[in-house]
Amino acid sequence: MLLGLMADTHDNIHLIDRAVERLNEEGVELVLHAGDYVSPFTVDHLRGVKAKFVGVYGNNEAERAILKRRFQEAGMELRGYFAEVRCGGIHIALLHGHEAELLNSLIRSEAFDVVVHGHTHRAEVKKIGETLVVNPGEVCGYLTGRCTVAVLDAETLECRILDVA
Repeated sequence: MLLGLMADTHDNIHLIDRAVERLNEEGVELVLHAGDYVSPFTVDHLRGVKAKFVGVYGNNEAERAILKRRFQEAGMELRGYFAEVRCGGIHIALLHGHEAELLNSLIRSEAFDVVVHGHTHRAEVKKIGETLVVNPGEVCGYLTGRCTVAVLDAETLECRILDVA
């Protein structure tokens, strides 16, 4: 099972569209978004994902209630600030990661096979203890100049960072 991972879209609808197109091309079956959509209108562009979608809030969503309603209307899941996801035989923690102490505690607990987060806007895949830690980078490209997503193979835990633009 292939999972698409994304974060930090920050209203950049042009690059959101390209990221969605790339994840669809990769044939992912589930997309996990680690937050910072920012505005509710981004849902109109994220709904192009052909896979099931699960997301969490970041630290920049001002209209959380409207955002949650828009995701529900689109048949997509926005779970709050944290999501525990089981799929393809693996246990995943999904959060934005702006609370470093919480993020580090989840990683060190080794309670999850994979911890997916955003916030730093820097794409990174690393193993800490028995936990694979993935930051898919930023879709928006504002801080690093790179627009990235990640694809995770749930069977092998191989994770690739993909440049979208």
